[in-house]
Amino acid sequence: LMNLFYSGSSRTLISPLFFAPFFLLLIFHPTMSSSTPTCPSPTTIPLPNGSAMPAVGFGCWKLSSPASIVEAAVAAGWRHFDSACDYGNEEAVGEGLRLGMAKAGVGRDDMFITSKLWNTYHRPEHVEEACRRSLKDLGLDYLDLYLIHFPISLKHVPMSTRYPPEWTHDPDGDNVMVPDDGVTIAETWSAMEALVEKGLVKNIGVANFPAALLLELLKTAKVKPAVNQIELHPHLSQRRLVDFCKAKGIAVTGFSPLGSGSYVELSMDQGRGVGLLKDPAVLSIASKHGKTPAQVLLRWGVQRGNAVIPKTSSAARLAENLDVFGFELEEEDMEALYGLNLNARYNDPGVFCKGMGGDYPIWD
Repeated sequence: LMNLFYSGSSRTLISPLFFAPFFLLLIFHPTMSSSTPTCPSPTTIPLPNGSAMPAVGFGCWKLSSPASIVEAAVAAGWRHFDSACDYGNEEAVGEGLRLGMAKAGVGRDDMFITSKLWNTYHRPEHVEEACRRSLKDLGLDYLDLYLIHFPISLKHVPMSTRYPPEWTHDPDGDNVMVPDDGVTIAETWSAMEALVEKGLVKNIGVANFPAALLLELLKTAKVKPAVNQIELHPHLSQRRLVDFCKAKGIAVTGFSPLGSGSYVELSMDQGRGVGLLKDPAVLSIASKHGKTPAQVLLRWGVQRGNAVIPKTSSAARLAENLDVFGFELEEEDMEALYGLNLNARYNDPGVFCKGMGGDYPIWD
């Protein structure tokens, strides 16, 4: 005999067949089934002006064959490229972008290109010139994001004298840094804002800025920094700074997301070699998920809600480094990686500038 159900005080008889569609919805609806795997990290990060910054970008620092690897990266699906005047390879990066986009049938609107204002161009009268030079070298009409590379102002070096200017004022002479104490970050930022008004860049931001400098900048900025690009990896998790940026509506991009490996040849790895890529905790988590150590480290970055910009000169790793959205680290995995924090900063002007006669402990 069929069971009968009563509805409310009216005592209306209802067949259990009435509830069948609702039980099916509970079982099969993707947001209601507890057995459905979730990978909540977005593939893009929204910026204040409505732009969407891909959460994984291709870092262009220290590339051995910039044009060919960038072309291959576009073909492999990379759409976010992080460049800079100081990297000294923007012409080659631009050539790689042009060839890669043409072959892949990718339009400019599908790309997200970042460049950075170098320290010698902080005076307002030099900011637009520097931006236009990067645009020319990259072969672009506009940048998606333009960053102040460091909160360090150096004496201007004309492009006709040397480009890129690098850190020291006269490499063939005394080879020391010469500061420019006559310009403020607020003045530089005002000139950056003018680039947005002129349509040369869509978003402006900063790099290597601690919270104290961000607080000062926010007091006078008409356009809030869209991004703060900082060194981020499990040896340098910077949890408080990341949380501060997010509270202020500033997106975070982490450079050197794989740790010390990029600094070995510069003798800036603090003796750790490839470090995190061989760390037992990272290897264990990678084995658990059937992923590579690099994928685990990159996933840790994007799962925090940040963008990451790994670099590689190996075409074989292009697909691997981009494939970080098909799995999710468990809470215990994330905490194990946070537990590796050493406050180890490999790219620290407070250290490497000393050898060039400069003293810039911006993180102290």
